[in-house]
Amino acid sequence: MFRYIATRLAYTLPVVWLVVSVVFLLIHLVPGDPIQQMLGEGVPSGDLQAARHAYGLDLPLGQQYLNYWKGVLHGDLGPSIRLNQGVSRLIAQRYPYTLELTLASLAFALLLSIPAGVRSAQRRNRWDDRLLSVISLFGLSFPNFALGPILILFFAIRLGVLPVSGSGTLAHLVLPAVTMGGALAAILTRMVRTSMLEELGQDYIRTARAKGVSERTVVYRHALRNAMVPVLTVVGLQFGALLAGAIVTETIFSWPGIGRLTLQAIGNRDYYLVEGCILAIGLTYVLVNFLTDFAYSLANPRIRQ
Repeated sequence: MFRYIATRLAYTLPVVWLVVSVVFLLIHLVPGDPIQQMLGEGVPSGDLQAARHAYGLDLPLGQQYLNYWKGVLHGDLGPSIRLNQGVSRLIAQRYPYTLELTLASLAFALLLSIPAGVRSAQRRNRWDDRLLSVISLFGLSFPNFALGPILILFFAIRLGVLPVSGSGTLAHLVLPAVTMGGALAAILTRMVRTSMLEELGQDYIRTARAKGVSERTVVYRHALRNAMVPVLTVVGLQFGALLAGAIVTETIFSWPGIGRLTLQAIGNRDYYLVEGCILAIGLTYVLVNFLTDFAYSLANPRIRQ
């Protein structure tokens, strides 16, 4: 297991280098001068040059790239041009909110999709299987920017049972988590159903049933464990989609996470803050892919070989 983990960690190093490099280069290719936008029109050229020098933006691009890497390795992502605070500190303040929302959305999707997918596979082509298929189709049809306002109108404004926006309590987390996790739950339900249908037709399942093993043990202990390998793949890939969807969802619900901070930084042309936010999201995605590989080996020990 240690050798397997070390190998997977070695594979992630080039990906981390690529993420850092692409984030740095893309943000510097965007047209416009953040210093000019910060100071406004009519500012003397001497003040512009002094501000660019203070933020290190007057150096050659190669030198800026090396300085950025030095800062990343030391945990210093530079200063925010607009907010006059360290980017690392801003991200540390906002990152727990985004992580909380993403994990809550993922938990909602898994708790909904696994029982629904297993039930759908057990009741193949019956009325409840078809009903779950229709519900999954509706879940896939609603993007975040459409589902969020609908949930606000119904649960917050009409019924008044949940808050409209903000954070701080479990009630504030419900609507954003359902908004982000709804589409993922629909995808995972179909994936669990397909994987379970394949596993329930295997010889070892028929052998277990012939030995008199209870149906619950056959389904949840034997078939579901093997069926979870492709599902884990989808979960790992969709985690990145959840992080990307957090930008829209956090804006709709005024959730104080990295997604909302990224949108504000883009609007302000805040180079260092945009780089830091995208880097945090990208590295989180890399870490989740590594953990997904690790989960493969737990779900199916043959993968380690």
